[in-house]
Amino acid sequence: MPEYRADYVIVGSGTAGSILAGRLSEDPSVSVLLLEFGGMDSNPAIYEKPLTSMFSLWDPKGAENWGYATAPQPGLDGRGIDIARGKVLGGSSAVNAMIYVRGNRRDFDSWASLGVEGLSYDEVLPFFKKSEQFHGAPSDYHGTDGPLSIIDYLAPSSVGHAFIEAAAELGATFKGNDYNGAHQDAGASFYQSTRTPDGVRVTASSAFVTPNLERPNLKLVTGARATRLLLDGTKATGVEIATADGVQSVSANREVIVAAGAFESPKLLMLSGIGPADHLRSVGISVVQDLPGVGQNLQDHLLLGVAYECTEPLNPPEMLAEAALFTYTGVNSRDASPDLQYFFGPVQFVAPEYMTDGPGFTFAPIVAQPLSRGSVTLASTDPTALAKVDPRYLTREEDVAVFEYGIRYARELVQTSAFSKLRGRELAPGPDVTSSNGLRAYIRKSASTVWHPACTCRMGSGPDAVLDSQFKVYGLDGLRVVDASSLPKLVNGNPNAAIMMLAEKAADLIRATA
Repeated sequence: MPEYRADYVIVGSGTAGSILAGRLSEDPSVSVLLLEFGGMDSNPAIYEKPLTSMFSLWDPKGAENWGYATAPQPGLDGRGIDIARGKVLGGSSAVNAMIYVRGNRRDFDSWASLGVEGLSYDEVLPFFKKSEQFHGAPSDYHGTDGPLSIIDYLAPSSVGHAFIEAAAELGATFKGNDYNGAHQDAGASFYQSTRTPDGVRVTASSAFVTPNLERPNLKLVTGARATRLLLDGTKATGVEIATADGVQSVSANREVIVAAGAFESPKLLMLSGIGPADHLRSVGISVVQDLPGVGQNLQDHLLLGVAYECTEPLNPPEMLAEAALFTYTGVNSRDASPDLQYFFGPVQFVAPEYMTDGPGFTFAPIVAQPLSRGSVTLASTDPTALAKVDPRYLTREEDVAVFEYGIRYARELVQTSAFSKLRGRELAPGPDVTSSNGLRAYIRKSASTVWHPACTCRMGSGPDAVLDSQFKVYGLDGLRVVDASSLPKLVNGNPNAAIMMLAEKAADLIRATA
């Protein structure tokens, strides 16, 4: 059995773990070990262009998916829903929809109120730019020298153009606004994505790890399940892993960095005695550090479909969503980020019972600033058991109200002159569903996750904070958590880009304090 030791041991090769491994190993004087429970990113579906190839990656029983599902959700009529999480080199960046959204300036500026220092928008912008190799128009808001290829949408559909025109008809300031530029909510635009100029997916691993595996100081081990953290008192000294060769200890000379995602990171901490004391004792785990926030504050984005027939043929889209809009509903404060995001695309993205033969298009409103909060807890002390995930979706009335507004505004958009020659009959919810009660019944029947779970080991201050502004776990030495679970609050938009930024920031902090 090979023995593993490194200065930095990183648990998880997802978005954050891959970037940390790539950046930390730039220093030839340190050694980096990257542990991944899944396999290599060799499934052709990861990098093939056809949209249909991507759907197989979301199969709960697929090799690249952890197989997580929520507890039954009263807010969703008792439904439990699957939440795909990448179990493969590159993690969820290898199975996601490739949409690149940083979030809103106000998201990062507001983190200071949660006790986070050094992550205001002006402070994080350089780290966003550092990753980017942006192929769009030159801009002070984008980088061009990074390893991560970002492109504009290649071939928008007729209905995609109509969506942007419709938003302008209803008052949007700009057509084709760069939502990753000066103003996220200034108008509708086409989505930027993590793809090469010819449309091939770029993952965090293909950008930051695979090109660097020849470095003698970077070691990748796949098929390695982290079962618990190794602690000497309150200092993290390594990780216990289980592989095909058996169980062994991996030593970290300097730090252990947990980057296993919004579910597996809090699970690993709790298995190691770090978390809510009462919960740990209830499953028979001795408490090393009582941190009530571990596994709490679970936040996620929800979406649903408002679909229409189209009166002209439509080509298959490059991505599931091609056009974006970020706007305010009036439900929540306009002093915060917009609370409504749209996916829009030339597909019927609704349940089969609403679909029809022929072309169609869908507005997909998303609750961008959810107020509902859930939890991740241990199912048992068995490290092979998935954690219990209870997002408590739509337990806050405000989230339901945002959805209702999103349906009604989609109907306003489709009635503009921009859609006059493209608009067929409404497929979902259906033209007869107009009352608030009817719309809310559709919401609870149809809403599902956008697969953006986050904040379960949040940074900041207060009794439910887990990490300080250096990503260090409170009360322990030599241990950081850097991934979606670290987010102080969910950003407005797909969070993959924000997680990349956090990893770039964390790598910079780690090197500065080495």
